[in-house]
Amino acid sequence: MSKTHTSKIELTVKLDENKVPEKLSWTAADGGITNEEAKAMLLSVWDNKAKEALRIDLWTKDMPVDEMKVFFHQTLVAMSDTFYRATQDEKMAATMKDFCDYFAEKLELKK
Repeated sequence: MSKTHTSKIELTVKLDENKVPEKLSWTAADGGITNEEAKAMLLSVWDNKAKEALRIDLWTKDMPVDEMKVFFHQTLVAMSDTFYRATQDEKMAATMKDFCDYFAEKLELKK
């Protein structure tokens, strides 16, 4: 019988009086991360019963818009890579990468 291990990832959100995020931090002890500050996060989980994605999208009120655009671009690129690793669908992954290039071009992210 194999040994199992439970790993925990913890997210902490400090809210202002209007419940707007002021500070985000995360901890992943197995990855050597302790109370690391973040300005934005996107979390998706698959609900197998409902067959739908559930999301938590948070960003601090001092997250600059220009950084948010870069964050989204990098997230889309990472999703393209993850999609390929999960499905081995080269054609769709390439199409997704093309969109990422278009996204970066339209937002003038690539100088």
